[in-house]
Amino acid sequence: ATMAKYVLGIDIGTTSIKVVLLDINSKTVTDSFSLPTKAYIVSDETHAKEQDSVQIITTLNECIASLPIDKLQNVSRIGVSGQMHGVVFWKAQTGCNWSGGDSRHHFSPRDTSHLITWQDGRCNSDFLSTLPNPDSHLSIATGFGCATIFWYMKYRPEFLSDFMVAGTIHDYVVSMLCGLDSCVMTGQNAASWGYFNTATNQWNIDILKDAGFPVHLLPECVPSGCMAGQTCCEWHGVPASTPVGAALGDFQCSVYSSMTDRTEAVLNISTSAQLTYAMPLDFTPPNIPDPTSSISYFPYFDGSYLAVAASLNGGNVMATLVGMLSGWMNELEVEVSDSSLYEKLIRCALGVDSSDLRVSPTILGERHDPLSLGQVSNIHPSNLSLGHMTRAVCRGVLDNITCMMHPVFLLEAGVQRIKGSGSALSRNAVLRQEAERAFPLPVEYGQDVDSAVGVAIVFHDRM
Repeated sequence: ATMAKYVLGIDIGTTSIKVVLLDINSKTVTDSFSLPTKAYIVSDETHAKEQDSVQIITTLNECIASLPIDKLQNVSRIGVSGQMHGVVFWKAQTGCNWSGGDSRHHFSPRDTSHLITWQDGRCNSDFLSTLPNPDSHLSIATGFGCATIFWYMKYRPEFLSDFMVAGTIHDYVVSMLCGLDSCVMTGQNAASWGYFNTATNQWNIDILKDAGFPVHLLPECVPSGCMAGQTCCEWHGVPASTPVGAALGDFQCSVYSSMTDRTEAVLNISTSAQLTYAMPLDFTPPNIPDPTSSISYFPYFDGSYLAVAASLNGGNVMATLVGMLSGWMNELEVEVSDSSLYEKLIRCALGVDSSDLRVSPTILGERHDPLSLGQVSNIHPSNLSLGHMTRAVCRGVLDNITCMMHPVFLLEAGVQRIKGSGSALSRNAVLRQEAERAFPLPVEYGQDVDSAVGVAIVFHDRM
């Protein structure tokens, strides 16, 4: 019998990397592996959020090397997705070094900057107000690639002069795998950088040039779902000349893995949170952005759009609660690991059916309301247990996202059920209970719904 063939799906997330092998014949996941990247670094800039590219690629290599080599040797396509909005810079010819023996070649970053992530906060509202208005239906926000590049132009132009090429971290991976001197970027990632018109699929070159933006750093745009090239070299057993798809947005891929038809909305809660449904196929977004609107239209596939409430506050709010408690316990000289704390909190909250404690969880602000902060209210002596607190935080995360996109919108759009996905939903039963209460529609959880699986399915469907 001929050996089965596989699509390798890779997702370079904010806190972890996941890789999967999708059997082409059965369209099922046969193997998957995930590791936390632990790549955050302390930056000199205030409000900066940066990650170490070397650490990210080291983790990627570890993940791929953990998959069975006999299957890697039968990979016939590679799809890569990752955290949108962020930017990494590199030198055209020397972005990485390839090393390794006969069947375990791998690359590591060489002349490459840190990744400035979507969570970066250095572009405050004063700075953003000095930038030109985009010709796009999407507003610009801090953490968006083009805003970050504008910031470097103004405050550290010498940093930019070191680099020739820029892209998201997943675009970088694709460029290195294919040995490209430049960067190709899909409309999904380009839209997430800002100053990109999704109707024409063009950067706002004239607007950017007039503002003194280094337009040579802008990647060449290609359709979402097309190929970027072929592996320039054998990689961990994956044969040389294996086609590699141009990198896609983690959000769109996560949706693709779970939305099986247009009557489904997707609630994705991982580090942040999104609620989304598919717009009619003939929909075109408005010409100008409405920065105060909590709903955006993200480009999907084949010219279609998703209506999205993209909240900055999701699983990271629970992580902050855990961090706060572990900080308090440290001060009290009690040792406990964050992961066991997380599990205990969920157990406590499962014992509290509902709470009248109210938590507004917007500790990170929102893009449509950057100055909002979190609040805890309605406190009385009998709702101060950890169970009440955790229950109220989970409920608050759901209240916030349903405020951004009211369930009535979903009903009017013909949505009949909600598909839940994302790491925070899968590991937090309380969050799942609150999701089920928040919607007047059934909530279902799919198997294998995440960006790594989604990107593998995208390229499986386009073979």
